[in-house]
Amino acid sequence: MTDAPVVVDGESLTPEAVERVARKGATVRVPESARERVRKSRERIVDIVDSGQAVYGVNTGFGELVQERIPGDDIEALQQNLVRSHAAGTGRELDDEEVRAMLVTRLNALVKGYSGVRERIVDVLSGMLNEGVHPVVKAKGSLGASGDLAPLAHLALVVTGEGEATVDGERLPGDEALARKNLEPVTLRAKEGLGLINGTQLTVGLASLVVCDAERAMRAADIAGAMTTEATMGTTASSHSSIQRVRPHRGQAESAKNIRRLTRDSEIVESHRNCDRVQDAYSIRCLPQVHGAVRDSIRHLRAAVETELNSATDNPLVFAAGEADDRASGTETAAVLSGGNFHGQPLALRLDYATSGLSELASISERRVDRMLNPNIQEEHLPPFLTEGSGLRSGYMIAQYTAADLVSTNRSRGRPSTDNIPVSGNQEDHVSMSAQSAYVARETVESTMCVVGIELACAAQALDFAGDRTPGVGTQAAHETIREHLAHLDDDRPIHRDMEAMAEILRSDALLENVEAALDATLE
Repeated sequence: MTDAPVVVDGESLTPEAVERVARKGATVRVPESARERVRKSRERIVDIVDSGQAVYGVNTGFGELVQERIPGDDIEALQQNLVRSHAAGTGRELDDEEVRAMLVTRLNALVKGYSGVRERIVDVLSGMLNEGVHPVVKAKGSLGASGDLAPLAHLALVVTGEGEATVDGERLPGDEALARKNLEPVTLRAKEGLGLINGTQLTVGLASLVVCDAERAMRAADIAGAMTTEATMGTTASSHSSIQRVRPHRGQAESAKNIRRLTRDSEIVESHRNCDRVQDAYSIRCLPQVHGAVRDSIRHLRAAVETELNSATDNPLVFAAGEADDRASGTETAAVLSGGNFHGQPLALRLDYATSGLSELASISERRVDRMLNPNIQEEHLPPFLTEGSGLRSGYMIAQYTAADLVSTNRSRGRPSTDNIPVSGNQEDHVSMSAQSAYVARETVESTMCVVGIELACAAQALDFAGDRTPGVGTQAAHETIREHLAHLDDDRPIHRDMEAMAEILRSDALLENVEAALDATLE
């Protein structure tokens, strides 16, 4: 991993870059081109303030109070009051990676140059990221319209020297946290409070991490499925390209191809090519179709996240006069348009779709676990619950219980994007609940990773009973990687340690990287 800073230019931020900043502590850099856009946008706001025209978010109240005109002398107080009053979150406190994801995505939205904030705001936000000043943000309170108001307000409080933040492992008042890193708090001016809190940055920050984790889970599930196919003496014929060609869903074709890659040169698969079994169970035979559908749901989410990351999502937005028609508020040089780019529905619906996909990925994985463990359906060469001396020993029996619990929990979480509760005196009468969708997706991908990890541990154990027949190139590399971290299960032991070891392997990308390296090496 390079130590180069992530360039935050309003145009090129990716989920992977968000992950670098959020989880790996990467610093950020705002290029001059983005700074120039910020300065021009601010000049337009100043022109509007000087003109005295009533413009929402600049010199009016908010929400139901939009008709209230604010005198010029009170505009700065209006912005600070906005931040204070909207910091109404509750529940758990976001962890550092969640806060950093919010910070970098908010910064990227502002430097697009449509929010009207000063360059000073950009400097403080980037300074907080680079110096590790992490606002204390309450998780609950966002409806995903007008964006993630309450969480972003908790973040914005620290920008102004209020609220609380953690720095160097210590919790401090906002002004002290900033001072610890030689950062000066900001006195908000026209439009800046609204520019800091109006947008989808909690949702899209978390969604970026979900995308990265979901793609890890997807790749790991293909590996686990390929290992289980071998361990249960299944066939890879169901992954043949001709089957996929006549039903050409993209994800299905990709998963089928991946199974063939992973099991390439497998002596286990070859050993029973002409056996009497006619068909495998669906969890093996339909792996390309189910995994492929999940791939498509994750791809659908990634597309929305990549667009949202590089979008202007607050309201109102500030344009050059020539970019809007006569209905815009503004002056001869500036035009302000009110709209709904803060509405999180484009993310909420896709997050819920990905959640459904991930739930199914865990479900089919758990079914494959049972096929390896269950003495009523497992292959003759496998001992009950994958342990010699079953009865005296329980082996991996209870790991399947845990997988079943996680699958059931995934199914029970619901799909928040279908809910709606009007707020703000019914002015905001349709909201997206996108933050809740992001939390549900994040919990679901973590549960799914755990289930896939259980399958990987069981598949490695089952392959230990394959005799002298070697697995495929990819599955053998996976087996060897797992065995570097997890010993063969002889006597019973606390299985939670096995699951924790697998979680670490998946989080570190060690499994995925080793498998890909082995596959690439055999093609050289």
